Amino acid sequence: MNVMLLGAPGAGKGTQAAKIIEAYGLPHISTGDILRKAVADQTQLGLEAKRYMDAGELVPDEVVIGLVKERLSQPDTDEGFVLDGFPRTVVQADALGDVLTELSKELTAVISVDVDSQALIDRLTARRTCRMCGAIFNVIAQPEVASGVCPTCGGELFQRDDDTVETVTNRLNVYERSTAPLIDYYADKGVLRHVDGNRDVADVWVSVDAALKG
Repeated sequence: MNVMLLGAPGAGKGTQAAKIIEAYGLPHISTGDILRKAVADQTQLGLEAKRYMDAGELVPDEVVIGLVKERLSQPDTDEGFVLDGFPRTVVQADALGDVLTELSKELTAVISVDVDSQALIDRLTARRTCRMCGAIFNVIAQPEVASGVCPTCGGELFQRDDDTVETVTNRLNVYERSTAPLIDYYADKGVLRHVDGNRDVADVWVSVDAALKG
């Protein structure tokens, strides 16, 4: 079973990916993890990626695709995988398709976790971080932290700059421009499955699991 998750920031993709991995025993293929490991291992592609990262530039598609290909070539992916954070654009999706064809693999399902825009903004702006211990809380799920005091250590809770309404709105706009077109892309390939992400985690998981088994 080769699975990809799509969804805007705050849709809950990471939570559902973790549940798929636990339920089906699949390796988690995260481009962030791949990049960090390649840099740490000082592989050829890792060193190339590090050069761009150190300069504060985006790692080019061809480097990221090369790293993804290396990871998908490893034997632990032979029985399936969960792809997270890639592709982000249609160009990357085309390149991924070429890689999978070359490796004699194909996507089994692309799960789109759909959440209303206002709900996404509410979720993402509700996060609070403790200045002392670094713990992260959510004022919607944990209303007791609305006082601004960390229940773990008593430190001050604050809202990070990337959790403000303005920043979150910009992140969602970027997603709509670059990543949302992947929904139509994979729908045309017949592998897209829509899941209502406006519900609680357990209910969303029931739908994700049913989509994978269907």
